[in-house]
Amino acid sequence: MAAAAESDNGSEVSPTAAAARDSAAVASPVKAKAKARALELETSASAASASESSEAKIDDGNIQEAESSLREGLSLNYEEARALLGRLEYQRGNVEAALRVFDGIDLQAAIQRFQPSLSEKPPSKRSNKLRSDSSNSGSQHAASLVLEAIYLKSMSLHKLGKAMEAARQCRSVLDAVESIFQRGIPDVMVEQKLQETVSKSVELLPELWKQAGAYQEALVSYRRALLSQWNLDDDCCTRIQKRFAVFLLYGGVEASPPSLASQTECSYVPKNNLEEAILLLMILLKKWYLGKTSWDPSVMEHLTFALSLCGQTSVLANHLEEVLPGIYPRTERWYSLALCNYVASHNEAALNLLRKLLNKNESPGDIMALLLAAKLCSSDCSLASEGVEYARRAATNAESSDGHLKSAALHFLGSCLAKKSRIASSDHQRSLLQAEALKSLNEAISLDRHNPDLIFDMGIEYAEQRNMHAALKCAKEFIDATGGSVSKGWRLLLMVLSAQQRYSEAEVVTDAALDETTKWEQGPLLRIRAKLKVAQSLPMEAVEAYRTLLALVQAQRKAYGTVKNVTEDDDKVSEFEVWQGLASMYASLSYWRDADICLQKAKALKAYSATTLYAEGYMREAREQTQDALAAYFNAVSTELEHAPSKVSIGALLSKQGPKYLPVARSFLSDALRLEPTNRMAWFYLGKVHKHDGRLADAADCFQAASMLEESDPIESFRSL
Repeated sequence: MAAAAESDNGSEVSPTAAAARDSAAVASPVKAKAKARALELETSASAASASESSEAKIDDGNIQEAESSLREGLSLNYEEARALLGRLEYQRGNVEAALRVFDGIDLQAAIQRFQPSLSEKPPSKRSNKLRSDSSNSGSQHAASLVLEAIYLKSMSLHKLGKAMEAARQCRSVLDAVESIFQRGIPDVMVEQKLQETVSKSVELLPELWKQAGAYQEALVSYRRALLSQWNLDDDCCTRIQKRFAVFLLYGGVEASPPSLASQTECSYVPKNNLEEAILLLMILLKKWYLGKTSWDPSVMEHLTFALSLCGQTSVLANHLEEVLPGIYPRTERWYSLALCNYVASHNEAALNLLRKLLNKNESPGDIMALLLAAKLCSSDCSLASEGVEYARRAATNAESSDGHLKSAALHFLGSCLAKKSRIASSDHQRSLLQAEALKSLNEAISLDRHNPDLIFDMGIEYAEQRNMHAALKCAKEFIDATGGSVSKGWRLLLMVLSAQQRYSEAEVVTDAALDETTKWEQGPLLRIRAKLKVAQSLPMEAVEAYRTLLALVQAQRKAYGTVKNVTEDDDKVSEFEVWQGLASMYASLSYWRDADICLQKAKALKAYSATTLYAEGYMREAREQTQDALAAYFNAVSTELEHAPSKVSIGALLSKQGPKYLPVARSFLSDALRLEPTNRMAWFYLGKVHKHDGRLADAADCFQAASMLEESDPIESFRSL
């Protein structure tokens, strides 16, 4: 009868037959009649299930009858029989019925039976080897049945929307495995079915905790999965590591460092979510390098995000370079590397990569690469001409795209033209370039009126050309656009007000700026406050302002660890600048002893500095030590070839030495004006040189320029922004 049923309904009996065969491995020899009875009972249940609707459920009587038949026919214990029946119902899709069957399994009782046979050390005698292997295999199979049942129970609860209960059941599977295999799952002699159940449970548990909203439990489960010995294969371990990294990056849960018990001596211990995620992602990349897993582009995307957050773009560049050819198109790789180098302030390396990318044989019309190249060139006067070409090509290519890209191209074009005007060989050429720069910036603003950076650069250009009314308007617009949270907007406003000789208003603005900005950004504002006091002939108040600034700088040094970290940021003031400023102030007041003390402190921080040597020369000149002053000024120029104040001072001193020195003096002063066209002292002394040389018309023009510039001279150069 059983044979007939098996022949007629083979497709329905296959799950039961598989279950029976699995159980037979642990059963003692059974009677043919009992086995036939069990198969007949299971087959009839399968046929009934197929004929009824999918919502039909077996009652407790049928469960007990089927369980009794399996126990008698296949010599299974209570838990094993229930596990077999529950799996059968789960495979049929009867989740609730399977859950009712699984509820009767006593996992703790099963653990106590399995633990002695699976955790004991295998015997060393060869005569007992076969018997031991057979007993161990049978115990593993029985354990596999029960543990799989609990895993399926967890899956059933999950399908019914009970994530918290499902997670607890799944955790009990792993607890049971740790109790049975107290030394961890061995690499060999483990049944495949048991290993599959363990691997699935380890992978499922964190996901269940996340769905239940228990994020700290999910965190613990991820670490448990990766730190305990589960004998996971590479693919399973890779999936867990990737999900854990994603959870740490985007989960919004602050993870505490791993427990001390899981830390080994001399090992690296992550301090926060970001470090732990980066470590996991780097491990995944290393696996790919070693050929243990397939390439997953999302791993590099997550690593890019993580390393960008902590500013470690140099590390990201190294990983991008290690990716084998063929994964990324080379132009895409070059652009990514250029971005990494740009953020790391390696501008020369970034520009070289972009030059390769924009070669006529590669991607000469790549608008994003053109924009980045133009931006890089806009920061260096010597590269301004090259940047103009990149920006013009970008503006041409952006004609058919959105207005934002064209606005960005015009913005960089204006910035490059402004930089190019600073090294123009003639006043006429400089005027043309400045006019063209303003035209480009105005066109850019017409396309993107609310771009704060564009408004700020427009204000700087107006200020450089001494259009203070327009510069003041741009400074106010920038502060409104940024909500007053960016200190450079306040600095621009203060410099414009100081150029208009509106010192009292500048003091009020300084107080407002200090209230709006964070503590670490207040350094440049405090420096401006000190210079405002000096400009108003209030030396004691200036000293107090410098004292406050010095306290802030020293606090920054302690917070950042080294002076280098502080000075690398444009929004910070170094201790060297504070002592240099104090030395200049005391020298202007003829307090030579105090000036010498401050100058020596500045030299101790930076031995070879053009500004320090210039200050020393100024002090020597004030004491009428002309030769020593000239030596100091020449040393300053030797240290920094384009130090305009030293060139002005050399020209001024040489103009007083007699007619034969006038050509040399004129050369130095003209060179200083090439570097700083708005340096009023250079114009003044050049006028004196022309007067001594008998060129009165030229002298008058120079004196007029010096007078006009004096009326709009800021307390700090606009180029310092």
